[in-house]
Amino acid sequence: MREVILVGLNHRTAPLEIREKVSFHEGDLDRYLKALQDLPSVVEGLILSTCNRVEVYAATRDSERGVDEIKSFLAHQHHLPLSEFEDTLYIFQGEEVVRHIFRVASSLDSMVVGEPQILGQLKSAYRVAHATRATGTLLNRLLHRTFSVAKRVRTETRIGNRAVSVSFVAVELAKKIFGHLEGRDVLIIGAGEMCELAAQHLRRGGTNRVLVTNRTWERAMELAERFHGEAIPFTEFTNSLLRVDIVISSTGSPDYILRKEDISKIIKERRNRPLFFIDIAVPRDIDPQVNSIDNVYLYDIDDLQEVAEANIKDRQQEAQRAEEIVATEVTKFCRWYQSLDVVPTIVSLREKLEEIRKKELERTLSSLPRLSEKERKALDALTAAIVKKILHGPVTLLKETSQDSEGDLYVDVVKKLFRLDEE
Repeated sequence: MREVILVGLNHRTAPLEIREKVSFHEGDLDRYLKALQDLPSVVEGLILSTCNRVEVYAATRDSERGVDEIKSFLAHQHHLPLSEFEDTLYIFQGEEVVRHIFRVASSLDSMVVGEPQILGQLKSAYRVAHATRATGTLLNRLLHRTFSVAKRVRTETRIGNRAVSVSFVAVELAKKIFGHLEGRDVLIIGAGEMCELAAQHLRRGGTNRVLVTNRTWERAMELAERFHGEAIPFTEFTNSLLRVDIVISSTGSPDYILRKEDISKIIKERRNRPLFFIDIAVPRDIDPQVNSIDNVYLYDIDDLQEVAEANIKDRQQEAQRAEEIVATEVTKFCRWYQSLDVVPTIVSLREKLEEIRKKELERTLSSLPRLSEKERKALDALTAAIVKKILHGPVTLLKETSQDSEGDLYVDVVKKLFRLDEE
């Protein structure tokens, strides 16, 4: 019987420099999957490669040999000595694999519990594996069940409800200040990854126009185009503070780019309309004394992180409920998996007895040439009924015990009693 195995590493077991070296480029996954299937003991395969984890799932004929082959596969494909990363690998088999992938898809094994990205990454990995026919009965069933479990966790718990990323926390705070984000304009000062991510969340939240300024004009233009916004020369960005409601700043400047006196003047010209600053620069871009101005709200990276950590605690409570769902679903899947060996045994048993019946019936009928067609059919029906009655007991027992701990024992007994392994 095939067994599912997993060889992998993640952010808990391996540092970034190791994860980078053994990661698989998404555009080449089909080529890697074909190489994986060429391994002698691998029947089905799937590769999940993200910034936080690299995992190879496989259905194998020989689990021990399969683990060794996948280790060598990882080393060979990345031109690395196995000794460089072997101690960072974890190895799961059977039920352990099922529990692990259910937890991964439900974001219980993520760096940030409850983040939704990993499910999309897993679905993408499965689409590639399925398209290249690297998956079969076992992994197809496992992945489909995995997606259902993840959906159930999302539906029945609040594990993803509270913002735990710095950029998303900023959006939630902006909503509290303004009530809603529809029609609000945003200014991005700087064009780094954190700024871009926060802007993406704000756009999804319903904000209106995005203005972008950067010391490098080409970069400002590029980001403005991405958000269908407007690029502003860096020397003129303070004038834009009159037009916007939310400011995200991350420039890498060694000193403040906005001071209290600057904002005091601007807030007067705005006639005290609220202005929300998100300062995610280190060192800070905006003078902390700005917070003392009426109708000005300033949050720096530490403020946002503090809110995020409080939300993480809430998610951890919901994670306990999610773990219970996973445990229940693991049991269900393992019952199905254990029943896989019963079906071919029942089929083999029926085929063997049917073969015996037909041979004996043919021999009997050849010695009774004077029987009418009606009598021949009656004998055929009689012998078929006898075989069906004989099969009823063993088949029922196999089905009933397929999900018990002793199910394999009954399968082995039936195989030996009827010499099915000799066929």
